[in-house]
Amino acid sequence: MALHPYDLYDVRSLLSEEERAVQDTVARFTDERVLPIIGDAFDQGRFPKELVPEIAELGLFGSSLPEQYGGGNLNSVSYGLICQELERGDSGIRSFVSVQSSLCMYPIYAYGSEEQRVRWLPDMAAGKVIGCFGLTESHGGSDPASMKTHAKRDGGDWILNGSKMWITSGNLADIAIVWAHTDDGIQGFVVEKDFAGFTAQEIHKKMSLRASVTSALFFDNVRVPDANRLPNVKGLKGPLGCLTQARYGITWGPIGAAIACLDEALNYTKERILFDRPVAATQSAQIKMADMARRITMAQLLSLQLGRLKDAGTMQPAQVSLAKWNNCRMAIDIARECRDLLGGAGITTEHAAIRHALNLESVITYEGTETVHQLVIGRELTGINAF
Repeated sequence: MALHPYDLYDVRSLLSEEERAVQDTVARFTDERVLPIIGDAFDQGRFPKELVPEIAELGLFGSSLPEQYGGGNLNSVSYGLICQELERGDSGIRSFVSVQSSLCMYPIYAYGSEEQRVRWLPDMAAGKVIGCFGLTESHGGSDPASMKTHAKRDGGDWILNGSKMWITSGNLADIAIVWAHTDDGIQGFVVEKDFAGFTAQEIHKKMSLRASVTSALFFDNVRVPDANRLPNVKGLKGPLGCLTQARYGITWGPIGAAIACLDEALNYTKERILFDRPVAATQSAQIKMADMARRITMAQLLSLQLGRLKDAGTMQPAQVSLAKWNNCRMAIDIARECRDLLGGAGITTEHAAIRHALNLESVITYEGTETVHQLVIGRELTGINAF
């Protein structure tokens, strides 16, 4: 029996029936609804908002949360497969779902009150309320502890001042999960879009994640009720815990981007005739694509084991760092190599490789740069913090 070109180790056989069903459902959505429009959306710098109700109907928002809050109670591997199939379409679509699920719904579920869970989560799962995650600041980058945004207690409210940068879905969002310094440590707040003094400004002139909304958030004496403060966490462990959830999904997403690029390169090189034979018949092309398949296989096994560890409750943040580092590097290298195999045609968004390559420049940077994740592993090996 011939091996599947994008699953040389038959990783799919290691999935449960439910996990395979989830993957097939999202793959079908990507094939039928995302791929026909995403090239034009990228060209236009437009997030395809028309897909949001369909994404919600498929249960992809908060898919791992309990059903009582609108979630699907799916396991971590199923969530990873959702991310993989969405990013096979485009990193911007996966980023949107990742932010809604892991960076907005998760902190309300994990750190919020029961009243906050009931108020927000079902509507977020239904796509009626969109969230964004406000941690990064323009000067901070990899050093979130240096944030300048602060909140001061004023009776039963908080007065929030500061700004956030590079915020996915900022101009789409109905609420923002905002992290700020207080006199009692870093705390999280649910800031509603109609609060006076809260504004979002979309960032344009992007060459990456063009089918995604990226924004700057500004807070000018924004009055936030204490009922909107996340009561069950203080300190950086709050936002970092959210990022661990999101990074886990990111380890899966680039696998989808890499598969999309390899699929395109295989088909193109079989049809492209140079010097009286298909490009795919040359040793150089076969070696390149064989190496891509090798690296995709390694990434699949890495993320699958990470998902099993997460479902067992034993996953460690450093293990997420290793997979995020490996899989993002794998995908961006494959996207660039596939672009090269396509020749001149590869520079247009009629083909997927250049779009994925550009998007992955963001994915390899956000939620921990490659260097930061390398240093996390270095610290695990040596016991010495080199940050």
